[in-house]
Amino acid sequence: MIQSERHIYPSYDQFVSRHNKEWLLQQRSRVIWLTGLSGSGKTTIAKGVERVLYEMGHLTMILDGDNVRAGINSNLGFSPEDRAENIRRIAETAKLFVQNGVVTICSFVSPTHAIRQVAADIIGAKDFIEVYINTPLELCEKRDVKGLYAKARKGEIPDFTGISAPFEPPQRPALEIQTQGRHVEDSIKQLLDYIVPLVQHDGSK
Repeated sequence: MIQSERHIYPSYDQFVSRHNKEWLLQQRSRVIWLTGLSGSGKTTIAKGVERVLYEMGHLTMILDGDNVRAGINSNLGFSPEDRAENIRRIAETAKLFVQNGVVTICSFVSPTHAIRQVAADIIGAKDFIEVYINTPLELCEKRDVKGLYAKARKGEIPDFTGISAPFEPPQRPALEIQTQGRHVEDSIKQLLDYIVPLVQHDGSK
């Protein structure tokens, strides 16, 4: 045990409960975890889903790879160890949001089974909804406005998922969205059709 942990005394049971916060917001909180290659469309889909949920009256939060790495995880690189810590911090943050009744949409490559399992274990199986944004590598490269794949193929970006680091597709995701040959609106609708029934509140307290 780390010495400082002896002096940490969580008091979650003294806070206003998640149940009451969900009743206040009239929604059921969940973590929608979008995984897929860089350029697969995760963030675009997340933004579209958030906009519709907002229009329906739901309070949401998007946690996105670039935004998180620009702030809370700015000290982390892309080694296997740093990737694992990146996801651990994200999962702990998402758990805080879901405990406060917020529908939380996470958009992260999260490339391995093990790393996604860490997130699921932290958040809890009931609240963790794994969604695989399935887009072929060649299509992701064509969409790459940041030029990251080109740099990775030149060796300028080490440990880049899909090029010099592996991506392990989810084996049993809650939902798989295949984006090739589809309009993004169709992918957004597919995800909404799945999650809206899960976050709707029955009005009871």
